[in-house]
Amino acid sequence: MVIAVATQKGGTGKTTTSISIASGLARLHHKKVLLIDIDSQANSSKVLLPNYQEISKHNTIFTTLLERNPLPVHKSSIPNLDIVPSHILLSNTDVELTTAKDHREARLKSQLDPIKAHYDYILIDCPPALGWLTINAFTAADQVLVVVEPGYFELDSINQLNKTLQEVREIFHPSLSLLGYLFTKADPTVNSRTSLQILRQTYTDKVLKTVIPRNVALKDASFQKQDIFSYDPKSKGAAAYKKLIEELFDE
Repeated sequence: MVIAVATQKGGTGKTTTSISIASGLARLHHKKVLLIDIDSQANSSKVLLPNYQEISKHNTIFTTLLERNPLPVHKSSIPNLDIVPSHILLSNTDVELTTAKDHREARLKSQLDPIKAHYDYILIDCPPALGWLTINAFTAADQVLVVVEPGYFELDSINQLNKTLQEVREIFHPSLSLLGYLFTKADPTVNSRTSLQILRQTYTDKVLKTVIPRNVALKDASFQKQDIFSYDPKSKGAAAYKKLIEELFDE
């Protein structure tokens, strides 16, 4: 199963979600997992690769998307979890792919398909934008997990993401499906409660039951370059992501 973890804006907890699902499957359920980081901020890569600063662009996803080379797979700091790291130069990729004439939407898929069978689960940490990087992720994925935080503009942005999802279905990948909407950074405020209520009323059966709370341990874990299950396995954040994995995969 290949899952693209997507959002249209930054700061929603998308990367935390990607890392937490991948590390939870690898650590707690002993699954063989690959995380592909195609966000130019490279936050997943920085957390999971202690030597990230020493990695050249030719050993990152840059070489696959821009140079058409095989995926550069690295061992992460977590057993059973491999990662294809990102690079800051991916921020220019949309411009270059816009002028490309052949298979610009399938460069990730063409190199991922030959190695998919080596893994139980593959997650793609998408950029917080709906350009050619995200289209490559959607074309390579089986399903899309959309991460949503509280707020009016955050809920409004779902419409544009859904539009991109539908366009990818119609043009490139008819069998692509929506895994669900994951509500993150929940707290006791009126804004949070109202946002979740609107989300559930609007997308009834596609909103996941698990809600990820606003939890300082999740932020601290990333700062310490650890996943939540190694940093603070008894935290509310760890409990929520463990529950999410059970909901999504029956693991």
